[in-house]
Amino acid sequence: MAVLREWGLTLGKWAGRPVARVYEDSGDPEVRRVREAAAAADWTTVRAVLEARPESADRTELLWAVGDTAGVERWMPAVVEAEPEAALPRLVAGVRHISWGWEARTGARAAHVSSEQFEVFHARLRTAERWLYEAAEREPQWISPWYGLQITGRGLQVEKTVARRRFEATVRRDPHHLGAHQQRLQQLCEKWGGSHEEMHAFARASAFGAPPGTHLGQLVAIAHIEHWLALDSGPDGAYMARPEVAASLRQAADHSFRHPDFVLRETWLPVVNTFAMAFSLAGDRVAARECFRLTDGCVSRFPWYYLDSSDPAAAYRKLRSSVGR
Repeated sequence: MAVLREWGLTLGKWAGRPVARVYEDSGDPEVRRVREAAAAADWTTVRAVLEARPESADRTELLWAVGDTAGVERWMPAVVEAEPEAALPRLVAGVRHISWGWEARTGARAAHVSSEQFEVFHARLRTAERWLYEAAEREPQWISPWYGLQITGRGLQVEKTVARRRFEATVRRDPHHLGAHQQRLQQLCEKWGGSHEEMHAFARASAFGAPPGTHLGQLVAIAHIEHWLALDSGPDGAYMARPEVAASLRQAADHSFRHPDFVLRETWLPVVNTFAMAFSLAGDRVAARECFRLTDGCVSRFPWYYLDSSDPAAAYRKLRSSVGR
């Protein structure tokens, strides 16, 4: 499709139908490059890739590619020590410790996480906070340190006022930063001490407070998915079947990816994939087929891992088939 060709994504076809494939890096070759450099402990290349993507262009995905790479925690402290005035090594070390912390905690519900796991989790997050604050002090206009502090704050269960201020610090530097808004939405989820009402209100205010074509429209779809996930089997389907749910999704889609001003930048693929999942669960087959047609088999890990963490593409294919695409 034209959308995918413009973004540089190509897929093989089987019987005329797109083959679903997970794109870990949203089609951005620099993500793979920086991940490979991190795995090789090649700080020169890691730094070059990150410095080439300014904060104003949102280098969140690049940072996570490094942060999610095993072993980075072993060699980054030496880089930090060798560059005592530099912010970037501290930022990278902080992001790695966030990911490393969640590796210790795992994605299990709190009731199934041991006290020993929580101890390691919190220790790593506290180290991450130290690095991130030091990065923020050295580069006061950078967005990424404050984005990271939103995540550590949720894991360390900081007070609600502190959590809100960290979000505000992020959006003062970039009012429409998608990652910052996604993290704030998680903070307002019921599972993190918020409520469905707070979550939905924030999602709508953020999406419709942004200019038409915004990627923040995804927040509305995420909020409905999070609400669905919080319910037991039976009530979850009844919730998504409410006419007002599909109506709010259509309204958000019109203000977001359906709008002529929607820009094909790095986050477009998970945005449309999120709407594909939400519309499918809501039973809006026409709107869901539109999203599957746009993604054309290009699968982002989020949000499909909610349905199948080991094979997000299988979850994509299952719902695509359910709506007749």
